[in-house]
Formats: sequence, C-alpha cells, structure tokens
Amino acid sequence: MNQNNRAQLAARRVKLFIMDVDGVLTDGRLYYAEDGVELKAFHIQDGLGIKLLQRSGIEVGIITGRTSKLLARRAAELGIETVVQGREDKLAALDELAGQRSWDLEAIAYIGDDLPDLAAIRQVGLGMTVANGSNIVAEHALWRSLRPGGQGAVREAAEFILDAQDKLADLVATYL
Repeated sequence: MNQNNRAQLAARRVKLFIMDVDGVLTDGRLYYAEDGVELKAFHIQDGLGIKLLQRSGIEVGIITGRTSKLLARRAAELGIETVVQGREDKLAALDELAGQRSWDLEAIAYIGDDLPDLAAIRQVGLGMTVANGSNIVAEHALWRSLRPGGQGAVREAAEFILDAQDKLADLVATYL
C-alpha cells in the first residue's frame, strides 16, 4: 500500500484535528512592531477549513510552543476550545490531552512543520505537514500539503480529511 492510500485510510478515522501555529496557521515569520507589539497573519481559507471540520463533527485543537494573545483571539473567533500554548514538548501536551479526554491517538490528525512537532506527528494516526515544512518532518508524515503554512495548508488538510470521510461534497453543497 502506498503512502497516499495509507494517508486516506488514516484520514477516515480522524475525529480530532490538532494544529501547530507558527509555520502552519501562519507563514512562520514573526512580526514585531517598533513598540514590541507582535503581529500575526492568519489565512481566511484556513479558518473556513477549520469551520468545515467542526461542522462535520471533527473537533479541532491547537498545541503551540509560543504564547500569544492574538492566537487566543483567533481561536475564540473560530470556536476552538482546546488551545494549549507555551508547550515546547508537543507530544507530552498531546498525551496529556488524550488522557484527560480519552482520545484514541489513532483517531487524531496532527499537522506541524518543524522538529518540535515530529514526535506528535509520529504518534498520531494521521501525521501531516505543510509544503514548506522541514524535510525531516516530511519523511515521517503520512501526508504533506501542496500549499505552504499560513497560505491555506490547513484548508487543504481539512479538505483531504473530509474528502476521505465522504463529507466534503455535502459540505460544499450547502454553499451552492
């Protein structure tokens, strides 16, 4: 069985989609104003992809190594309740969440872009990365987007999962 078929089979089982932020939901660059204020840019298509996952019954969460009020605001706008900030050890954070909520790791998709995401990507049922993610991470992921992080990669991942679960066409039909 080739890697794409394995990724599709894993996508069919996904009930929870976990994302890293910098390099996945953003382009990975850090923007600071002269007064020290941090800025982040989020792609609107990623937001709709998250909403589509939620509408289909797939829970969405975030685990990130940095802490940002801007991220908390964006997560609230999208209705993402599971947000873990300031955790460098993403696998430990994922294991804690899975234990608290009785999540089966095989039913989790995790998308990340760099080495801090690697262990989590390897442990879940569907490890994913973005087009411009680390090649080392890509070697261990079952699926890699064509779009870079911060430029619609999360939307692409959402559509991949929803299509594998035969839910995408019905969701799209609600916009026709």
